Amino acid sequence: MTVKVKVKVQVMNISKVNVVAGVLAFAIAVFFGGESSAASVRAEEGATSPAALLQLRESLRGRMANSPFKIPLIIESVQSSDNVEGDVYAEIKHPFAIVSSALAVPQVWCDILVLHLNTKSCTLQPDATNPIGAPTLLMMVGKKVEQPAKDAYPIALLWRESSRKADFLQINLSADSGPLGTRNYRIVMEAVPTENGQTFIHLSYSYGFGTTAKFLMKAYLNTVARDKVGFTVTGKQSNGEPIYVEGLLGLVERNTMRYHLAVEAYLGALRVPKAMQFEKRISDWFNAAERYPRQLHEVERSQYLFMKRLESSKQAAPI
Repeated sequence: MTVKVKVKVQVMNISKVNVVAGVLAFAIAVFFGGESSAASVRAEEGATSPAALLQLRESLRGRMANSPFKIPLIIESVQSSDNVEGDVYAEIKHPFAIVSSALAVPQVWCDILVLHLNTKSCTLQPDATNPIGAPTLLMMVGKKVEQPAKDAYPIALLWRESSRKADFLQINLSADSGPLGTRNYRIVMEAVPTENGQTFIHLSYSYGFGTTAKFLMKAYLNTVARDKVGFTVTGKQSNGEPIYVEGLLGLVERNTMRYHLAVEAYLGALRVPKAMQFEKRISDWFNAAERYPRQLHEVERSQYLFMKRLESSKQAAPI
């Protein structure tokens, strides 16, 4: 059995490995933590009240004020032997009422998720077969370049509005299984209004992986992604330049940031007429990602816009 697994890894071409990376790293996720490690609160738990989320914000105030991003934003990531988590904590310049109204709609999350390069399509479909009768977001995840959705990998996320109050929002998406040995996808987004009329959000993701996924991810990190990094600074070079986290944690941080930027791009596009929102979303997302070229640059602007327009034109209407 061990020999068979090794053979599969050896013959896998770079294109296939690249697709695997998109599948394994697609997720988004939860909001929590403490000053030393906010990600110590697990993705599936979430804050239980606006007071708890505001307390988290207070514990992060110092770090957010001195964020290397020059805006109130923090990224964290945690890895165990068979699980990985990523978290973004940020204050965004959108009133909570707008954030809550927009993000409490299942279809909106498809509009957000498809901004990521690896997401080829996302359709909302009522699913009477799932245990809670929740709507399902069917994502097709593949390469970072143009690719037919039929050739991508499916991930079916159950969507739940866990809590929506005048001063608190929590959205949960989950999938017990995924392709290529991945499992236990958990996406949680929480938001609370701040005293300055803005919104504090915590976006976190977690997923688990088995033996097959570990081998495939190792192949990806040793080939296509060998020079890629995340955002956490782990040290300094002799010339004073920062050393960034690498490997799986770097991968998680890159994708967590991409999804955070997607949320912001969606909210920002609400300012223009509906007919113009898609174009504004894809343009704003690319522009935001290019602020961090060391971590996030993958394709040129013209390639990205063409790919997303093409994917959108082929997107199946929600059932």
